[in-house]
Amino acid sequence: MVKGQQLEVLNALDVAKTQWYHFTTIVIAGMGFFTDAYDLFCISLVTKLMGRIYYQVEGSKNPGTLPINVAAAVSGVALCGTLAGQLFFGWLGDKMGRKKVYGLTLVLMVFSSLSSGLSFGSSAKGVMTTLCFFRFWLGFGVGGDYPLSATIMSEYANKKTRGAFIAAVFAMQGMGILAGGVVALIVSAAFESKYNPPSYEVNPALSLPESSDYIWRIVLMFGAIPAAMTYYWRMKMPETARYTALVAKNAKQAASDMSKVLKVEIDAEEERVNEIGRNENHQFGLFTKQFARQYGLRLLGTTSTWFLLDIAFYSQNLFQKDLFSSVGWISPAKEMSATKEVYMIARAQTLIALCGTVPGYWFTVAFIDIIGRWIIQMIGFIMMTIFMLAIAFPYTHWQKKENRIGFIIMYGLTFFFANFGPNATTFVVPAEVFPARLRSTCHGISAATGKAGAIIGAFGFVYLSQERDPAKRDHGYPAGIGKKNSLFILAAINFIGMLFTFLVPEAKGQSLEEASGEVEETTSPEESQGQISQGQTRYSA
Repeated sequence: MVKGQQLEVLNALDVAKTQWYHFTTIVIAGMGFFTDAYDLFCISLVTKLMGRIYYQVEGSKNPGTLPINVAAAVSGVALCGTLAGQLFFGWLGDKMGRKKVYGLTLVLMVFSSLSSGLSFGSSAKGVMTTLCFFRFWLGFGVGGDYPLSATIMSEYANKKTRGAFIAAVFAMQGMGILAGGVVALIVSAAFESKYNPPSYEVNPALSLPESSDYIWRIVLMFGAIPAAMTYYWRMKMPETARYTALVAKNAKQAASDMSKVLKVEIDAEEERVNEIGRNENHQFGLFTKQFARQYGLRLLGTTSTWFLLDIAFYSQNLFQKDLFSSVGWISPAKEMSATKEVYMIARAQTLIALCGTVPGYWFTVAFIDIIGRWIIQMIGFIMMTIFMLAIAFPYTHWQKKENRIGFIIMYGLTFFFANFGPNATTFVVPAEVFPARLRSTCHGISAATGKAGAIIGAFGFVYLSQERDPAKRDHGYPAGIGKKNSLFILAAINFIGMLFTFLVPEAKGQSLEEASGEVEETTSPEESQGQISQGQTRYSA
């Protein structure tokens, strides 16, 4: 067993005080996540509008709606692309380097966002098919941003505040969701004030002005702007020192890059980098017995918890409609124009983002390096279980108008503890607990497993939550178990997620090499603590 001190370049990153480059990295990586969230979630704001435009039956007194299979395809194809992108770019990030792949994901997002808004076709089917094609590739680019952003931020951060920095990148997802609502509000309000059409009952033709087709296209295309603005800065970022030194084995380049970033002199230590490269513990691959023995359980922990979380998180739209209707945020479609309907939906989702989504993310940023990832994730799963049961048991009670305030509180707390909980920590932990040469790949696998859960949650539960109504079933409606029983299942899923959290290691206060098991402390705890403060952790071989 060969033992030696931590590489100076990695130690310099671990013990560095919070500096300007930390914040610029958060912004650069975070703007990618801002765009990711905007692109993935803005489609839900305009699907009803697209139904009115392309599926309104001539002479009908009811506004058109997207058929359930078309709605599922339009909303879900991006999630399928995201899953594929997470696996592909996660693997590529370990093979080619984080930076080389990082710009490619942005280019793909910019192109696909613009193309989605320019979807063409001579029929409704043609437009929807084109839209689905481009949204798949949009999701593919979005998927690449997950493992790359998390890995880059973790490898740039110091060990004292690394959790907060990675969580801050992920918190930009909440800002992207909020921005989607704001953009849809502004665009729909602009068109509504210009045309001010009467209600559908008064004049169905005027309730859908020709210009309505521009609204959903503008909303979708806006996502290209923040991605395009970020591209230049991503290309200026140097490759992470951990990839350059530990994976590419280029000690001089790693020292040179980090000397410029940290503004200190750093020795290259080429011999020590070569020694680490010859170490068998730094060579085994993903599909080996040694990986399964050392990292199999933690990979099971990161994948299973993300999978279970996303089933519950993306299924929360089961009672979102009840919430919006109970507080009068959304009126029946017949009572408002198409542009007004977009405005009302955007307003409702913006309020939800402001009150539940965004605060939860930033609570995680504030406390993750104080109380730890494991405790936050455990508390989140427990509280989500409790509040889903609190909604499910007296479900009919919450449907009464006089009880709607309590329903809103229960719903908001469920959302809050999803974000101040496993929705954030499942993103953070995989970027910390795997070795550098497999870090991006393992994060991509974990994220892709989560997106598989999202697909089940977003679409499987749409059918499962249908009420058992024989009359409707005879007319082609799916038979399900109802929303109340679906909520019991989701509560059970959260409880199982809590159990799998016991497989997830805690990385608070550790260097990435300690958290991933690549280093071994060789001194007493008292001496070790003193050495860690000076960056004197040791490699094991």
